[in-house]
Amino acid sequence: MAEVYGIFDYTKHELQFIATLVIGLKEDSRTKMAIAETKISTNTILLASITDYLALLWWAQTKDGQKGHNRPKSIRMALLGNTEEQTMRVFDTIEKFNEAREKILRGDG
Repeated sequence: MAEVYGIFDYTKHELQFIATLVIGLKEDSRTKMAIAETKISTNTILLASITDYLALLWWAQTKDGQKGHNRPKSIRMALLGNTEEQTMRVFDTIEKFNEAREKILRGDG
């Protein structure tokens, strides 16, 4: 509000007036990001996602990628605070895949 409208104390104005001004702010403004409870702009998340997908495409062409080893870490997940790694399982045959699938469906795996 201060950067765009020069309003430093919003309590001195009517709520409807302030709400109208907030609607006009850019999505990456501090006020709108605070309302959305995020610290990262949508553009930053999109750019991180693009980078992640490009890294995965590149990695898939390497020997490690073909074996499912050393998968690149997600920049987007790190920015969002989710550091939990997703595991990828690789199966040599359809039979091994179906066996693992059945275990998961039964709750064993």
